[in-house]
Parts: sequence; C-alpha cells; structure tokens
Amino acid sequence: MPFAREVVGIALALVALAGGYLIWRFMRPRVAPEELERRRRLTINGKGKLGDGEIIDFEGASIVYSYSVAGVGYTAAQDVMTLEALLPEDQMSMIGPALVKFDPRNPANSIVLCEDWSGLRRRS
Repeated sequence: MPFAREVVGIALALVALAGGYLIWRFMRPRVAPEELERRRRLTINGKGKLGDGEIIDFEGASIVYSYSVAGVGYTAAQDVMTLEALLPEDQMSMIGPALVKFDPRNPANSIVLCEDWSGLRRRS
C-alpha cells in the first residue's frame, strides 16, 4: 500500500497548491483601470515607434485618429480624460496631422498623447 499513500500525498499537495492559488488570486490588490491605462501609455511611449497620423475628430474625452504601418491602415480612439491639462484650449484645433507612437509588435496598440510625450502639433 505504499503506492496509495504516495497518491494521496500528491493529491493533498495539489489541493493545497490550488487552494493557495485561489486565495492569492482573490486577495491580491486590484489595479485600477486608470492605472493600467497609464502604464500602457508609458510603455508605448518608451518602446514605441513613431509614425505619421491624422487626428480625425475629438469626441467627448476621446481623440479619434488614423495612421498606417507597413501599408495597413488603423483607426483608433484614445481616452484623454486624465490628460486634459495637456490638451489645447481649442480642442478642435487638434484636428489634422499628428504624430502617433505604436507598439512595433502590435501596431494597433498606439497613442497620440501621454504624460511624457505629445504627438499633437502646435498650431498658431
């Protein structure tokens, strides 16, 4: 019967491991969606590539823009509610050419504005 004891021991260890994982999963602190978005913006700013784009519209707290990478066109919207202080007073003056930073491994992941960088062109 030594084999049965080993099986029971392994089963108990797996149950304890699964229980520990579940406790960790549900008790760990949650990261706020705003913080996740801030981290995403800063990562793209640090590792992203620059490209030319065009701001199409400003809807509510989102900048709608388009750009192309390797012949593929993308249209995206970035929520800039937390970055309002970086926007020009006349928000419609943003419409037109802009710089876009995108993730080279996932070009659909892009930004036109973050805490440390702005692709918005200044207009006089």
